[in-house]
Amino acid sequence: MANALLSLSNLSAAAHICRNNASASRTGSKGVRASLRAAEVFEPGPTVSTSGAVPTHRVTVHDRQRGVTHEFVVPEDQYILHTGESQNITLPFSCRHGCCTSCAVRIKSGQIRQPEALGISAELKEKGYALLCVGFACSDVEVETQDEDEVYWLQFGRYFARGPIERDDIALELALGDE
Repeated sequence: MANALLSLSNLSAAAHICRNNASASRTGSKGVRASLRAAEVFEPGPTVSTSGAVPTHRVTVHDRQRGVTHEFVVPEDQYILHTGESQNITLPFSCRHGCCTSCAVRIKSGQIRQPEALGISAELKEKGYALLCVGFACSDVEVETQDEDEVYWLQFGRYFARGPIERDDIALELALGDE
């Protein structure tokens, strides 16, 4: 029980970080993330801080790949992907650690705090891209899922090639014929 109370007080601090965006970059986000994980293990269900209810925000996800729109409420101190899943909402994901682009979205309105989003560059974040697996809603948010390959190309394409690579069927036939 002591672990749960400790985690709940840390969750209140996490909600404060979201509201005070200027100080968010100076906080120890790894400690907050560990506290969030501890709370998920020790205290299932709705999260409430010791000083009162954690602020919540409405999240609208337009899933382009599936052609559906999901609307759900997310507490400020919980990851958007995790909260959606707890409400039986199927959203795209892969690594769950902010390292890939499977859960990438483009923010249409609102604000998402994502200090652990290593899978997208600062440049793409500035252009409105976010990762749901490590994203915290700081306001009501409307987002649209993105094609993983498209986001990957935006991030890394300029480093690997001058344009999309075209398939060379003749070279493939020659290579297969040698076997």
